[in-house]
Amino acid sequence: MVGDEFTEKQTDNLPVISNVIKQIGPGTANANLRINLLQGEKRDFASFEITNALREAVGTIYGVETLTFGSGGNFGGSPVSVSLLGNDIESLEKAKFELKNELNKNPLLKDISDNDPEGIKEIKLTLKDNAYLLGLNYQQVFSQVRNGFFGFQAQRFQRGQDEIRVWVRYDKENRSSLQNLDDMKIITPTGQRVPLGEIASYEIERGVISINHLDGLREIQVTADLVNPKESATDALADIRSRIMPAIQSKYPSVSASFEGQNREASKLTGSAGKVLPIIIFLIYATIAFTFRSYGQPFLLILMVPLAVIGVAWGHYIHGMPINMLSWLGIIALVGIMVNDGLVLIGKFNSNLRDGLEYNEALTEAGKSRFRAIFLTSITTMAGLGPLIFERSREAQFLIPMAISIAYGIGIATILTLLVLPILLSLTNDFKVKFKWLITGKKVSKEQVERAIIELNAEKNEE
Repeated sequence: MVGDEFTEKQTDNLPVISNVIKQIGPGTANANLRINLLQGEKRDFASFEITNALREAVGTIYGVETLTFGSGGNFGGSPVSVSLLGNDIESLEKAKFELKNELNKNPLLKDISDNDPEGIKEIKLTLKDNAYLLGLNYQQVFSQVRNGFFGFQAQRFQRGQDEIRVWVRYDKENRSSLQNLDDMKIITPTGQRVPLGEIASYEIERGVISINHLDGLREIQVTADLVNPKESATDALADIRSRIMPAIQSKYPSVSASFEGQNREASKLTGSAGKVLPIIIFLIYATIAFTFRSYGQPFLLILMVPLAVIGVAWGHYIHGMPINMLSWLGIIALVGIMVNDGLVLIGKFNSNLRDGLEYNEALTEAGKSRFRAIFLTSITTMAGLGPLIFERSREAQFLIPMAISIAYGIGIATILTLLVLPILLSLTNDFKVKFKWLITGKKVSKEQVERAIIELNAEKNEE
């Protein structure tokens, strides 16, 4: 058994599988098996490893239409979720089968399913031309068939506190086979009785369980999970967009595709961030520029923000986790922390210049005096996020990418603030000195082109 194999490898031989709950329904055609595992903090194996082992051990079960092994670890929906949209039901069905067949060929994906399962068998009646000649229509024929096999409420009366209903229908012997349906007599408006087989034909088809719509169109959603949740679904989605869906849409032009699940949530986040983030960056820039009365120094702080993303990428690579939408939320939080560290350094640098220190000395002293504050702030923040990054409980898993973004981003941001920011300040100062010389033809010192000294000189002249 899979449980015994993992238990033998588990620390202290603790049972990996705690209990199994069996459930039938809803309906007689559905069943599920819920396997509760040992707590994540004590378990040496990820849930998806046990799930994959169970899938391999079970193998193929013949006669089952859909078999899904899920571990319930997806945040924001399925990694791969494609909604096929259109009004032509036949084209949607064919496109669904082709898409599922293509996804089944991808070794990175598992549990390919859809929200349009086939229902129970139904009998579909179609009237022949001679039915209309006899004065019959669908309503008359269908009502007689229903009353004969399902029943017709002939009477209802009260007996004491009980309500008695009397139903009339064929006895069990005359309603237990399709031959009884063929021989059933239908009463025409003139009172004649004709066999149903003479005025109608029928087909046995699978019915529809549910009808879904999205944006006013009929929807069939096809979903798939990743074999390894630590992998990214980007390659699979790119293959669907560039190769699979164009081929399907060329066969069925009425079918369009919408990418849902985690992709939809990520698109919503990117779309929202695309509108809000530039405004936030501008407000940060304007606030710093107003405080320092300088246009160049706030720009240098904003310039370092993309460089800090290097740490985010390294962190996700080290922990083997893909960058998702929670990672981007962590990056947004990182921007504020990074800008704050830079403000501390630049504020001290400007203060040193106003105190009369030379440019290079002011920059060096600012780095020395603010090293402890910046370094300790970064270390304590990273240390505080450490337990969350290494937390193994299921409840904390979706927060780990955000914690990685902040922790590793701060690590790189600290290096950028203490080393790269002073270099950028020095380079921009050289540029301003040379630019001043080109404009005026006079050589000026490094201190004279800095905003802090310019304001200090202006204050002295006013006095």
